[in-house]
Amino acid sequence: MSKQISRWFLLIILSSAVFLSVIDIFIVNVAIPSIKTGIKGSDSDIQLVIVLYLLGYASFLITGGRAGEHFGKKKVFILSMVLFVFTSCLCGFSQNPWQLNISRFLQGVSAAFMIPQSITYIQVLFPFHQDRIKALGIYGTIAGIASVIGQYLGGVLPDIHAFFAGWRLIFLINFPVGVIAVVLAAKFLTDETNDKKGKFDHSGVTLLTMALIALTYPLVRGPELHWPFWSIILIGLSISLFSLFVFDQRRKLQNGREPLIDLRLFGFKDFNIGLCVVLFYFMVQDSYFLINVILFQTGFGISSSKTGVLFVFQGVGYVIASLLSLRLIPVYGKKVSQIGVGIMIISLVFHIAFFKSPSINNYQLVSVLFIYGMGCGFVLPSLLTMALQSIPPHFAGAASGTFSTFQQTAIALGISIVGGVFFNRLATDTNLEGYLASYRIATGINIFLLMIVSLFLFLLPYRVSSRNQKKDR
Repeated sequence: MSKQISRWFLLIILSSAVFLSVIDIFIVNVAIPSIKTGIKGSDSDIQLVIVLYLLGYASFLITGGRAGEHFGKKKVFILSMVLFVFTSCLCGFSQNPWQLNISRFLQGVSAAFMIPQSITYIQVLFPFHQDRIKALGIYGTIAGIASVIGQYLGGVLPDIHAFFAGWRLIFLINFPVGVIAVVLAAKFLTDETNDKKGKFDHSGVTLLTMALIALTYPLVRGPELHWPFWSIILIGLSISLFSLFVFDQRRKLQNGREPLIDLRLFGFKDFNIGLCVVLFYFMVQDSYFLINVILFQTGFGISSSKTGVLFVFQGVGYVIASLLSLRLIPVYGKKVSQIGVGIMIISLVFHIAFFKSPSINNYQLVSVLFIYGMGCGFVLPSLLTMALQSIPPHFAGAASGTFSTFQQTAIALGISIVGGVFFNRLATDTNLEGYLASYRIATGINIFLLMIVSLFLFLLPYRVSSRNQKKDR
């Protein structure tokens, strides 16, 4: 029966994976003050709600792709979707910070197994280049729509207090969407041939996960506890674990075994520069939402529902610019991204200049958020293309997985570092002036990080389309 079903319908089923995984990032970003109150957590607890999801995602993303090859894409897709729905429910019914944070980590792990299957299926369903580009464009558009919906629902759902605390709905809403996706996937997706020759890199996954947690956990907890001795030890341990991970991966490559991350990728200069762009850009990505949502809801006293509506304008700016960038990037190359970073920096200066009082003009507020979203939209769609432009085809899969792992890790580091600075400064002064001072410092750090992004974009070569090259001649 599945063979008679339109592949575009199957694309919608597969896109439910990216819809759920993306919406769960953005819906939490806006709802964090409500979650903090609901679980009676500390500032570092609420940072971990974001960070641990990303760590689970980053640590197992490459392994998730290998699982589909080993056990079958359909089986892994459905099981990981079931686990995502189950862990979402665990998040929604959590009674304390520890329960919520462990559930969030497991939710991130299930997303890491779910997403690669959907992308691989698209490669199979759309073998022709033009159809594949169109399918990936729809897939990316659904991810963009999910970010906008997530920002809106993250503000609106916590204000619904029927039956139980509204913040729980931001996780439980995954249940009906996930169940429908599982039923449709089980009925219509086809089974694929399994390749069980390869083996999982269990030691690589373990070392990478331990290293990431040993680095990010003290960065989140340390400032709040005035940097106890154990936090310094853990950071030192993370350096040792990362070194051991690199040694382990290099040894497996030399022995003809398949490593988690193919270190030969780092022999391509463009790829290394592209990863630096990714690292510093995504350190800004979610830390921006964290500090702005805290300033709006806790500092200015803006309701969560209004905050969600405000950030929809930021999302609309992103969607508009990302659609424009798809036409502009093939012609103007990295100049589009450089302009986008410039717009983001100027917008953050406006953030500092205008976000000074709860009585801020709504038109100014919406305009500044919209402009920032436009800047993001000119940057984000081209990052993967620029990072992989010189990578040979046989390295493409490993490079994409490494790119995504860096992306999620960078977001976690941004939340840990920028968010840590924000909350550490806020702890000494919790009145409005304290919020504004903390916000200015954290936003200043993000401006500095974007300047570094601009520098690496300058160093990164980018080939424009051949048609444009001929025109230049």
